[in-house]
Amino acid sequence: MPTFFKMNLDQQSVELPGTRSPGATGHYRHPDYVDGLVECIRADPHIGTLYELFQNSVSLYSEREFLGHRPYNATSQTYGSYVWQTYGEVDKRVNAFGSGVMHLNSVILGNQQQNRWSLGIWSLNRPEWFISEMSCNYFNLVSVALYETLGPDAVEYVINHAEIPIVVASGNHVASLLENADKLPGMKVIISMDPLVEPAQVPGATSAARVLRTWASSKGIRLYDFTEVEALGSAFPCKHLPPAPEDVASFCYTSGTTGQPKGAMLTHRNFIVAVATNSEAMIISPDDTLISFLPLAHIMGRYIDTLITYSGARVGYFHGDILALLDDAVELKPTFFPAVPRLLNRIYAKLVTATVGAPGLVGALARKGVAAKLANLEAGKGLHHALWDRLLFNKVKMALGGRVQCMVTGSAPIAKEVLNFLRIAFGCVVVEGYGATESMGTALITGAEEHIPGHVGGPRSGCEVKLVDVPEMKYFSTDKPFPRGEICLRGGHIIKGYYKDEKNTTEAFDSDKWYHSGDIGFVDDRGCFTIVDRKKNIFKMAQGEYVAPEKIENVLTARCNLIMQIFVYGDSLESSLVAISVPEPETFVPFACGITGLKVGVTDLEGIQKLCQEPAVRNAYLKELEKAGKAGGLRGFEFVKRVHLTTDAFTVENGMLTPTFKVRRPQVQAYYKEQVNAMYGDLKNAAPAARL
Repeated sequence: MPTFFKMNLDQQSVELPGTRSPGATGHYRHPDYVDGLVECIRADPHIGTLYELFQNSVSLYSEREFLGHRPYNATSQTYGSYVWQTYGEVDKRVNAFGSGVMHLNSVILGNQQQNRWSLGIWSLNRPEWFISEMSCNYFNLVSVALYETLGPDAVEYVINHAEIPIVVASGNHVASLLENADKLPGMKVIISMDPLVEPAQVPGATSAARVLRTWASSKGIRLYDFTEVEALGSAFPCKHLPPAPEDVASFCYTSGTTGQPKGAMLTHRNFIVAVATNSEAMIISPDDTLISFLPLAHIMGRYIDTLITYSGARVGYFHGDILALLDDAVELKPTFFPAVPRLLNRIYAKLVTATVGAPGLVGALARKGVAAKLANLEAGKGLHHALWDRLLFNKVKMALGGRVQCMVTGSAPIAKEVLNFLRIAFGCVVVEGYGATESMGTALITGAEEHIPGHVGGPRSGCEVKLVDVPEMKYFSTDKPFPRGEICLRGGHIIKGYYKDEKNTTEAFDSDKWYHSGDIGFVDDRGCFTIVDRKKNIFKMAQGEYVAPEKIENVLTARCNLIMQIFVYGDSLESSLVAISVPEPETFVPFACGITGLKVGVTDLEGIQKLCQEPAVRNAYLKELEKAGKAGGLRGFEFVKRVHLTTDAFTVENGMLTPTFKVRRPQVQAYYKEQVNAMYGDLKNAAPAARL
């Protein structure tokens, strides 16, 4: 089970004397590391690269189970129990696949350059993802993740920008790659993770595999499946080409809300320092099990899987359907459950409905149990309660398999009430972290015993932090009672810059190697940091006040469980904000039906659309947004005054979300221009009536 080191909750960071400069605070560090940041894994200082990390684990845990997945039974159309490959078995597959890829590139394609080229990987989390990436580390290649949710245009950009000759993809992406092959002149080989097997011959029948191979040949593309490349590597083994710590291990493309993605250059040293930093706060045991569903194309999923690999523990991949994730958890029984607020909010909503929101005796007992456990937590008496755990919460824990000891959340704010409810419901440590792709997802984190929610803790052992003035938003390092400003990070986990992008590199990283995050925060008297705003995407309202819509959206989403998605907009010629919101069906339907008296199911899209159009429902929804805004400390001009409800979700496919699920503001604004204008018109019509 994960073990956490104790920390002084009253001093979670310290400002180093003599480090203040004009317009900035001093440098804040973890109290135990004021004399120097962590630069290596202290228990294994010889590990300097991902290659050495995995070789170390293979030598120690060769016979232990490592990668697990649930095979699909085509006859019953169900997923079976987890099957496992050991560390030793995976090592053999990495050797074979990596050798096969090297043979393809050098002999079959005629490319004599043996290192520093890029291998593309495009799939959901699965064993072949790890094997493909680790093969890059065996032969000093650069892995490039193609997001599962990237559209064709972005895939085209990344493959061409990173000059990728070989793409490894799950079977469902092969046709898309072939369809766009004419726009990908550098791509010469596609490797399907799924078998391209010819079925038994039927007179007159043509298999899908044969069609794909013929299509690829017509495009000048060589198409193989994973087992064919492994067989090729077994026949033509290659000598390892171990990387150096400062070599780039991966390009991780971060998608912005405008413009093309930026290729963050992650070095082997960045990965190792991230693992080292996490190891100083938490020990993962070889007996632990991770459920891996956070996209491996994103940094959080990537470094957590790497930490598990170093620890000799097990990685169980979800079967691909996020809506059925809890089914995987019950089957796997993980001890470590990383997540993001959007998922935790949904789990919270379901638990509340089944416990404190339940009718009759069940609801009454649950409310007493929750109140008792929350009182214990807030008094610093821990997560467990002998009576209420036995009566209620031991059953609740089974929703995640019954063995979860640690949950980690990040990427966006999470409401205080959600955080504490999950802590007492599952009886496990729930920590909230802060980081970015540029910092390997590693920067700040709350302590395991923290019982005061609403912040992201202090710096990790390998990171130092400072706050820099943002005069245009009136945030200053001299503010009282606490310093405020843009969060800047430094340490061995910070990337060296963006691939082929000097402009963005220069803007984000200064000459002293500080990464300027664009996030605004303050540090309190305990040394805890709280994120309060965002420097980018700000606009000025008619009354002269600056507004950061992302901050408002985060506040509302974290505190109103009716919201699935929300877009806050303000016109510079107007003095009020309006919003477009997609309601969360599971909470919105009973809420709206209670107002209208209508009977609508949570899967009845037409019925939900009718509920969205009801004026009484919109008004009640707006009041819930107001409550959330007050709870989140929004200022008067930051409150939304009108809302349009819709069932048309913002998606990557319709161009309104980035692949990392951030709102593309110009696109959403343009799409809902008519509704926005109508809301502002309604506000203007209401203003004269209000004066009468």
